[in-house]
Amino acid sequence: MSQRSPIPESSQGSDAGESPYATHRVTNQAVPLEGLNSFTCDPVLREGSSREGASWAAEELESFGELCGRPEVIELGFLANRYPPTLETHDRFGHRIDEVELHPAWHRLMQIGIEAEIHSLPWNRPRPGAHVARAAKHYLLGQVEAGVLCPLTMTFAAVPALEMEPEVAAEWVPRVRSTRYDPRAMPAGDKTGATLGMAMTEKQGGSDVRANTTRAVAGGEAGEYFLTGHKWFCSAPRSDAFLTLAQAEAGLTCFLVPRWTPDGERNRFFLQRLKNKLGNRSNASSEVEYRDTWARRVGAEGRGIATILEMVNHTRLDCMLGSSALMRQALAQATHHGTYRKAFGKHLRDHPLMRNVWADLALEWEAATALSLRVARAFEEASESPEHMAFRRLATAVGKYWICKRAPGFVAEALECLGGNGYVEESILPRLYREAPLLSIWEGSGNVMCLDVLRVLQREPLAWPALRKELEPVLGVDRRLDEQLVRIEEQLGRREELERGARRLVEDLALVLQAALLVQNAPLAVADAFCASRLGDQRGREYGTLTAGVDLDPILERAVIAPGS
Repeated sequence: MSQRSPIPESSQGSDAGESPYATHRVTNQAVPLEGLNSFTCDPVLREGSSREGASWAAEELESFGELCGRPEVIELGFLANRYPPTLETHDRFGHRIDEVELHPAWHRLMQIGIEAEIHSLPWNRPRPGAHVARAAKHYLLGQVEAGVLCPLTMTFAAVPALEMEPEVAAEWVPRVRSTRYDPRAMPAGDKTGATLGMAMTEKQGGSDVRANTTRAVAGGEAGEYFLTGHKWFCSAPRSDAFLTLAQAEAGLTCFLVPRWTPDGERNRFFLQRLKNKLGNRSNASSEVEYRDTWARRVGAEGRGIATILEMVNHTRLDCMLGSSALMRQALAQATHHGTYRKAFGKHLRDHPLMRNVWADLALEWEAATALSLRVARAFEEASESPEHMAFRRLATAVGKYWICKRAPGFVAEALECLGGNGYVEESILPRLYREAPLLSIWEGSGNVMCLDVLRVLQREPLAWPALRKELEPVLGVDRRLDEQLVRIEEQLGRREELERGARRLVEDLALVLQAALLVQNAPLAVADAFCASRLGDQRGREYGTLTAGVDLDPILERAVIAPGS
C-alpha cells in the first residue's frame, strides 16, 4: 500500500490557492438568494395585490416580504424538511397519546404564519381587499416552506363551514381566529389559539366521499354523535380538531372531531401511521381510526357535501396560490443562478436560448399569479350577487385545475436551468419539485376539477354569462383571444362530447381568463407574447419556444431579481 503525506488541517476544505495541497478555488457559482424582500422584488404581486383591492396592505405586505427573505427564515424551511414529523402513539408509561412530534423550525414557521393572519385575516379584518391581502401573504410564505400552508389553509377554510352550526361556531371560531400559535397538546379551551385539520377521504372511495362507510350514531345531547370508522388521509394530525364526514341516519353528514372531549379527556382518535409522502414532507399526514369517537354535528344531517363545499372552495383557492408561489420561487432560483453562472464564454443570462426559456416561464408565472389574485377578489365579491357567486365557483375550479397542472412541469424546467446544481438537496429545487404535484391532487385531482367545471356550467345558468362578462373589456382587442372564445363556445355546444373533451375545455377557459387579465393589466409585450404563445398558432410544446418576434426584455425585467435588490 502506498504511503501518502497527511493533509495539513489548515488546507482541509480550503478554497484558497495558497496551500500546495489545495486543488481548486470555488468560482463561477451563484451567491445564496437571500436577504431580499420577496414582496418588493415581485412587481407582479405588488401590482396584482393593489389592483385587486389590497393597496391598503402594501406596507404590511412589504414588512412580511422582508421577513420571508431573511436567511434565518429561509433556513427554517430546510430544517423542517431535514427533520420530518414522527408519530408517538404512547407515552413512556404505556398510555395512548397519539401525538405527532415536529421540529422547532416547523413551529416557528407556523408561528410566523399565524401572527401574519394567513389563517384568519378576512375573518379578523373584514374589509375590501382582505382576501387579497391574505392571498399575498400565503404566496409569500409558500416560497419559504409549503408544508405549513396545509394547516394554515384548513384553519382558514374551516370557518365558513363552522358558521353553518352557530353553537359550534360560537365555541370554535374565536379560537381559530386567534393570532397566537399554541402547539401544546391540551384541550382547546385552555389554549391561546387553535388550528383545524381535515379527515374526509377513505381508502375505498378517495375523492368519491359519498362512498364513505364511517358511521355516526347520535348521542344523548343535541348535536352530539359518536363516530366509528377509518380515514385514509387525516391532514395535519397535530391540529386541535378536524372536520370529517360520516354516514348518519339521514346520510352523509359533516362533523367536528376535537382531540379532547368536553370533560377534558383525550378523544378516541387513534393515529395508525404517518404517510410516507413524495413531498410536503415537513407536514404530517396520517391515517386515523375513530372508535366511538365523540363529535359535534356541523350543518344538517345528510347535508355533509353542501356543508363542506365552502371549505373546499377556499382550499382550492390556496392550491392556486401555492402553485403560483412554487413557480415564483423556482423561477427566481433559475434566473438568479444564470445571472452569476458563466457557460460557453458568457453568462447564462446573455445566451438567447436561456433567455427564451426564462421569458416563457415568466409568462406562465405572471399569468398564474394574476389569475390567483383575481380569484381571491372573487371570494369577496361572491356575496354581492348570484352572478358574482357563480363566477367565483367557475373561476376557482378552472384556475385550480390549470395552474396546479402547470406547476410540476414548470418547476422541472426551472430545475434544469441549474443543471446538476438544481438536482441536489442543498438547493431548494428538489423540494419544490416534490411539492408541485400535491396541489393538483389536493381537494380535487384533475379529472375531478374538470367534472366540477362541467357541473357548474350545467347547473348554474349564471356561470357562463358571468365569465363572459369578465371578458367583455378585452373583446376585439386581440384577435387570438376572440378566436379562443369562439372555440370555447363551439365546445360548449357539443354537449354529447363535453365530458370526453373536458380537459381541453377547462384549459381553454383558463387561458382565456389569464389572457384577458394580462391584456388589461400587464405591459403590452407580456400580453402579446402570452396570447401568441398560448392562444395563437405560434405555440410551442416546451418552454423556451417563443418566436423571434417576441420582445423578451420587458418580460424578463418583471421576473429577474437584479443583484443587490
